[in-house]
Amino acid sequence: MFASDSLARDLDGQFRAGDEDALRAAWEHWSGLVHRLCRRSLSAADADDVTQQVFIEAWRKRDRYDPSRGPLPAWLLGIARLRVLDQLRRPRAEPVGTDIAGGSGERATADDVDALADRLLVADALARLPDTQRRVLELAYHQDLGHRDIAGQLGLPVGTVKSHLARGLARLRVGLELSRGASEPASAGPAGTG
Repeated sequence: MFASDSLARDLDGQFRAGDEDALRAAWEHWSGLVHRLCRRSLSAADADDVTQQVFIEAWRKRDRYDPSRGPLPAWLLGIARLRVLDQLRRPRAEPVGTDIAGGSGERATADDVDALADRLLVADALARLPDTQRRVLELAYHQDLGHRDIAGQLGLPVGTVKSHLARGLARLRVGLELSRGASEPASAGPAGTG
């Protein structure tokens, strides 16, 4: 992930402008995120192929990417979601995608892929938060700790914990709204269809 939001915004603009270094940086930073989405639903070989297809398609249709609608990783995940669904719709002799389908041998559904994409977007939005805000949110929501417990664990005043929690939730909400808007089929559709 990036050290700052401004660096990510610069990369978003450079990618859209056709800077090949931005494509290389996008691959380095987000190919793993895209591949995780693909791998949860597809075989290893198909996941590798679809991941590459996503970046090729994104690069070819970069003029359709609008950084004001959301960050580049959300747009890439939107394209990936559509490509995974396309791949799942192709007839197969043997079902794949047992990771999402619970190991039952059933194929992953569109809802499974959407849920995974949402989890990856949340993880990416959390990773973009400042360390202290992210840690406060993790302690509050993943470990179900109260303000006083978090304050004690982090050595912060309770009021500071409350402020970090409020600011972190606000930043997370904005990041998710932008990400979800960028990954909706209507947004990813023009770049993801074709």
